[in-house]
Amino acid sequence: MTQACGLDFGTSNSTLGQVDGAGVPRLLALEGGSQTIPSVLFFGFEDDSLHFGRGAVGEYVTGADGRLMRSLKSVLGTALFADSTRVKARRLGFGEIIGLFVGEVKRRAEAQLGAELTSVVMGRPVHFVDDDTEADRQAQDQLEAAVRGQGFSEVAFQFEPIAAALDFERQVSRETLALIVDLGGGTSDFSLVRVSPDRAGAADRTDDILATAGVHIGGTDFDRLLAMSRVMPELGLGSRTRDGKRHLPVAPYYDLSTWHRINRLYDAKALRDLRSTMREAVESERVETMVMLVEDRLGHRLIGAVEAAKIALSDHEQTDFTFPVRERSIATLMTTRHLGEALADSVSRLEQTIGEVLKRAGVGAEAVDSLILTGGSTLVPAVSGRLRALFPGAELVRTDVLGSVGLGLALEARRIFGPQG
Repeated sequence: MTQACGLDFGTSNSTLGQVDGAGVPRLLALEGGSQTIPSVLFFGFEDDSLHFGRGAVGEYVTGADGRLMRSLKSVLGTALFADSTRVKARRLGFGEIIGLFVGEVKRRAEAQLGAELTSVVMGRPVHFVDDDTEADRQAQDQLEAAVRGQGFSEVAFQFEPIAAALDFERQVSRETLALIVDLGGGTSDFSLVRVSPDRAGAADRTDDILATAGVHIGGTDFDRLLAMSRVMPELGLGSRTRDGKRHLPVAPYYDLSTWHRINRLYDAKALRDLRSTMREAVESERVETMVMLVEDRLGHRLIGAVEAAKIALSDHEQTDFTFPVRERSIATLMTTRHLGEALADSVSRLEQTIGEVLKRAGVGAEAVDSLILTGGSTLVPAVSGRLRALFPGAELVRTDVLGSVGLGLALEARRIFGPQG
């Protein structure tokens, strides 16, 4: 027996959903009892092992020798996709690495179901790549090729915010004009959708989607901006060379703050350049700490700690950030004000994108009945506060921030491919 499913391959986390015999969507447990699995792989060098999700993060954090791969979705449609990464004696393309992760999710789901999954509706952002239609098309083609390579013979796509709307629609009792705000790890998408219990399950919902827009900003960008603002100055960013003629180059700090670029610093030439910068720097000790960090391949762990601090600021006004590097320590205070200042330009771009959605639909903010928030980045105070200010009269609905897209994709899979469970 073969079956269909909905798969939300996210920048940070992934889910897989299916509709049961009663027509109710559910997410399958993909890692232990959890319905989410971090979109992370770890290639262990000591025993040539391959780990996924929390298991991959655990291997990395315990100091196992290997290569951590994360934020793979961010590479789709970019020039980086053509690159390959070295795993011991092998070089793997990003399409192959994405395929390994999708294949593992598929196998775990099939083991739980006792049936083969051959048909899938994949979630996709409104724009993989901003302002480049051809690159956006290539990104979907790249993801589709990776998915088909894992045994899915039928592959369809649905916008992630529309999937979130399909999930939300199950609980509405009247027609509602809803703005779906889907802030993920790599992209932010906004869709103005007419949801109605009478229209749920209809084959063609084109007329109900009044407008969509997206921008390539997400949680990993927030991590990078917070790191550049509060952590990288502790490693010399913004300081000058000894002759006072120029600032230190920004590129290594940008790479160290960006998940899918960190591995570039581990290249022998990049490390030589960084040591050369250290010798020229006025604040050479700070740069030396960065050299140590790169030598010890602590980059991903550092940005993981920044991400944890960002999450902590969703519930607390401030947090003390401390990260050990050999006998030294990177230490700085982070507050919600610091985070808001670091994200100011990004939040402004999100607001502009929302304005574009309303303009395309020909409605004002006062016409929006419900503000549907999905994606972990909607919890960031600077973002949620701005959304509340933009739509003071709208009902604020927090969905399952990590699961609503997967549930909606499961409903779409039933509509396209027929009954599943």
